[in-house]
Amino acid sequence: MVRKNLLVAGALAVALLLPAAAAEPPHYTFSPGAPGQIVQSLLFYPAGEGMQSQWRAVASRVHLGGSAYQWYLSVYAIDYDTAVYRLKYRSPGDGRPLTRVTRAGGSPWFPQQSLHIVGAAELAQSGVQNLVVQSREASADCGSASVSVFTYDWTRQQFRLAASVTNGCALTATLEHGSTGDAVQLIGPYYSASAPLCCPTKARAVAYLRYAHGKWTESPSYFPLTVP
Repeated sequence: MVRKNLLVAGALAVALLLPAAAAEPPHYTFSPGAPGQIVQSLLFYPAGEGMQSQWRAVASRVHLGGSAYQWYLSVYAIDYDTAVYRLKYRSPGDGRPLTRVTRAGGSPWFPQQSLHIVGAAELAQSGVQNLVVQSREASADCGSASVSVFTYDWTRQQFRLAASVTNGCALTATLEHGSTGDAVQLIGPYYSASAPLCCPTKARAVAYLRYAHGKWTESPSYFPLTVP
């Protein structure tokens, strides 16, 4: 019995030392609301786990006609006292990855745009999550795709883009959690400097985006990486 009590006490002590996410308010609202129809909503922790660090990333879209949509990425931080998520970042508007969808040159057709929230992972710092999204825009040709990684910048006190990987036609991302840390797996066609969009040098190339030794790296370097 003594041994059992000691084990229980030890487990309780460890639990008290671990950071715990506060319960999300059951009836929260967004201010301002996400434009159009909400397609995805993800709870994540870009400033570490705690009562005041709950954030939500929301993907929404507004129908423009036919199969065309204007997509939005809205990122909110909780005001726990009022159960209101307040807007901290919106694209298009505050920056990448999305642009305004408009008809070009008097065309009756809108370009195609899409957005998907891949998820959140501890890419750059243990206990602090980065938001990862993928997007694609296309008009007359197959267009371009991007995978964007966001961070909360404590120095600037703002949510911002940390790294972006782009590619012609297609690029998809998945999150991988390994013993050496989290990474973003990137899959898409690889084009050499002289390859046309119709004919990729490698139809299915796989690369990994990681943060190590103070910088973002991609290996192998198949797709253009940009760090603002």
